[in-house]
This record gives sequence, C-alpha cells and structure tokens, in this order.
Amino acid sequence: MSAPLNGLNFLQQRNSAPRLTEPGPSADELEQMLLCALRSPDHARLRPWRFVSIQGDRRVAFGELLRASLLRRDPDADQIAQDRALNAPLRAPLVIAVIVSLVEHPKVPFWEQRLSAGCAAFSLSLAAEAMDYAAIWRTGAFAEDEQLLRDIGGAENEEFVGFVYVGRRDGPAKPIPPMETAEFHRVW
Repeated sequence: MSAPLNGLNFLQQRNSAPRLTEPGPSADELEQMLLCALRSPDHARLRPWRFVSIQGDRRVAFGELLRASLLRRDPDADQIAQDRALNAPLRAPLVIAVIVSLVEHPKVPFWEQRLSAGCAAFSLSLAAEAMDYAAIWRTGAFAEDEQLLRDIGGAENEEFVGFVYVGRRDGPAKPIPPMETAEFHRVW
C-alpha cells in the first residue's frame, strides 16, 4: 500500500526547476527517460513524437541557432537579448527538443497527435524527477520557429512541442502554492 502513496506524493509534489546544474543524465539514464516517453498515449500507434537531445559542446552550437532565430524575429535585438539566446542551452546539462511528427489519419486529428507528443514531453520530465534529476519544459518563440526546427533536422510535417531542460536542481525546490481540487472539478 505504501508504494502507490509514495508515487502519488511524488506526482503531487512535482514542479519545474528553472535552475539546473551538472551532472546531467548518463546515456543509460537518458535511454530510460526516452523509454518512459515512448509509453505516452498514442491513438492508432502513430508514434507522433521525436526527440533530439542536445548536450555537451552541442549546446553551444544550439545557442548559435537560437541567436539566429532571435535575429530572424528581431533583427535589432540588443546584445543582452542575443547573449540570453546564445546562453539559453547552457542553463542545463541536457536539452531535449520534443517534436511532433504530424501524420494524416482518418481517426487521429493533428490536435490529438500534438497532445500525445505533449504527454511524451511531460513523461520525460517525470522520468527525470524519478531518477533524482529535475526538469523544466520551455516553449516560447523558439518553439514556433520553423527554420530552427529544420536546422536541427526536423521535417516539413513536424513542429516543436517544446524543449525539456534536464539536470540537477540548483537550490531548493520552489514553493508550490496550495490548490483545491474543487476549484477545477465538478461532478456532472
């Protein structure tokens, strides 16, 4: 009986970690995280998710792509904004780009495929937490940049779902404000 309660407590205490540090997951741990993501809900077994892991020196190259993305949106971006984009991938030892690969299907609309890929992103975060890492799922303008997606190998039928940053939590977990289920639930 205690294992399920421990699992529920784990899920009820989960929160994003905006500050992450080394070390990141090993190759074997990343494999375990990905295996968890592959168990996401998947109507018709379309497997609409793709993952691109970025770590080590490749984070610097990815930062260059983020700066180029920023300058495409805002050619007059100041140096502070450019540096922020350049250094964004260095905020964690591992960045996983989560991508949805959309497929025409008579029973599975695109919105459902996007939700499935979103579940995969969240599963990555939960798996990281279960292995004593922390994570944060980031979106924003970079996640809407089709050229950035192409730059890391994305296809025409694909979109970013976001970027899951993974590492060790730097500092204590941020406080979680209490929530009451009655504010979000009703019986019909």
